[in-house]
Amino acid sequence: MKDPTAIIDAKALLEEDVVVGPYAVIGPDVEIDSGTTIGPHSVIRGPTRIGKNNKIFQFSSIGEVPQDKKYAGEVTRLEIGDRNVIREYCTMHRGTVQDHSVTRVGSDSLFMAYTHVAHDCVIGNHVIMANGASLAGHVHMEDHAILGGFTLVHQFTKIGTYSFSAMGSVISRDVPPYVMVGGRPSKAYGINNVGLERSGFSAESIRDIRMAYKTLYKSGLKMDEAIQTLKEMAQDKSIICPLIDFLERSERGILR
Repeated sequence: MKDPTAIIDAKALLEEDVVVGPYAVIGPDVEIDSGTTIGPHSVIRGPTRIGKNNKIFQFSSIGEVPQDKKYAGEVTRLEIGDRNVIREYCTMHRGTVQDHSVTRVGSDSLFMAYTHVAHDCVIGNHVIMANGASLAGHVHMEDHAILGGFTLVHQFTKIGTYSFSAMGSVISRDVPPYVMVGGRPSKAYGINNVGLERSGFSAESIRDIRMAYKTLYKSGLKMDEAIQTLKEMAQDKSIICPLIDFLERSERGILR
């Protein structure tokens, strides 16, 4: 159902069952797949592709041009997966040619009110951004990561899988998988024990992750020494392999 007050460009491609609320504006080069709901007064600009069964609430701004002074009108895009919940006043911007020309959002995630996903961000699946959390440009956020309310993430930062940030955190370096951080500026405070338990991690896996955390943060080892020790541990503790891979890919350095 498309409300008669909604403005939908003739060059937008919407599946028949897409619901568009009153006074929503959908521009050209927007594709919206089946089962998705667009709330009242939302604005969606293209090129943007939105997958199936998403719920976009009122006053969201999706697919707007990037807030980057280098942007000069190039054709870039935003891609959103399936079954996401995007709450009131969320903003998600398209990419820039200085990166890969795309901002990419996965599936099954919750973006609470007033959250911001900047240009060229890459977001995995099952993530949560609580109210007011904001990503600067080029941030990579892995599966199952959670950002507490009003967390601010610096550009080019990586947020590891199953990590967690406390409310009001200011993150300027990479956050490794499984780690809990907080503060302004943020620092590590241990592993995301509660999140891991809620996600079904076994007691043995959590013990292995805690041992890896102590190796990385409490042993006094240099980073390359810690990585080598973790690789030895990973021979019979595969749960820490994502942590090792993340550390070897980190370019900004980790919160440590």
